[in-house]
Amino acid sequence: MDLNSINEFLAAAIRMSAPLMIVGAGALFTERTGVFNIGLEGTMLVGCMAAVYFSLQTGNLWLATLGAMFVGGLFGLVHAFLTITRRADQIVAGAAINLFALGITNLLNGPLYAGYEYRPRVTLYPVIAPEALQNLPILGPILFAQPVIVYFAFIIPILATWILYRTTWGLAIRAVGDHPHAVATAGLSVYALKYIGVITSGVFAGLGGAALTLADLGLFAPGMTNGRGFAVLAAFVVGKWNPILVAAACILFGSADALQLRAQTIQLAIPYQVFVMLPYLLTIAALAGLVGRTVGPKTVGKPYDPESI
Repeated sequence: MDLNSINEFLAAAIRMSAPLMIVGAGALFTERTGVFNIGLEGTMLVGCMAAVYFSLQTGNLWLATLGAMFVGGLFGLVHAFLTITRRADQIVAGAAINLFALGITNLLNGPLYAGYEYRPRVTLYPVIAPEALQNLPILGPILFAQPVIVYFAFIIPILATWILYRTTWGLAIRAVGDHPHAVATAGLSVYALKYIGVITSGVFAGLGGAALTLADLGLFAPGMTNGRGFAVLAAFVVGKWNPILVAAACILFGSADALQLRAQTIQLAIPYQVFVMLPYLLTIAALAGLVGRTVGPKTVGKPYDPESI
């Protein structure tokens, strides 16, 4: 690989990591409250479609982004109602959301582009760095020729870290995932904190879907998330539920994704499927303790019963 190819790979790795970092930072809030949201994959997928739909209808990039976040928040609200209020099994509820999202997006894929002879590409996130910076050797195309959403993807984990570890509300979020009864004893609403955490994960999953669609492609395709929501769940384990470490794991997973796409276009001795497997191989290694001890929130996956001890 020559220098240009390496630069293109690194730029693609950062760009493809951005949706994972956004979803991961938001979904940490639901994990920290003790609710496991396996429905991130489906929520991210409907966020992709919602971003394209609102862009086609309004022609406004930022309204499309807000629309994707709103739809993602609705899916988060559904998951919260099922798992917190109705105390449904969190894995089953999340799997149902994924199946529903896959079905509804396949159903609406045709009507989404009805009236168009060809699928139009909607407006993409702009590149805001000055052209002089974009033309810098090496760093220019890697760091400064990125769409603006990529910079938000790097800011959000830092903001999530500050909220979780430097604010009283963040302390309550972390506490409710480990000791919900103690939080209730302190006079805080466990249900409200859990609802906020799950809805937040939905909002950011919708934003991650918008980032996936509007950063590079500009159109919707069925199943286009291609397991990225599940990769975020793997990043939690590898990143030990720490926002910065989870973001680093997302960058690693995004790099593996970019590498497997490049491996399909060039001749490599290693089959590209190896890079597709990499995130999940790392997750297995983390669960086996090969990369250090990893412990999640104590009550994750368990419904909250205020009358239990």
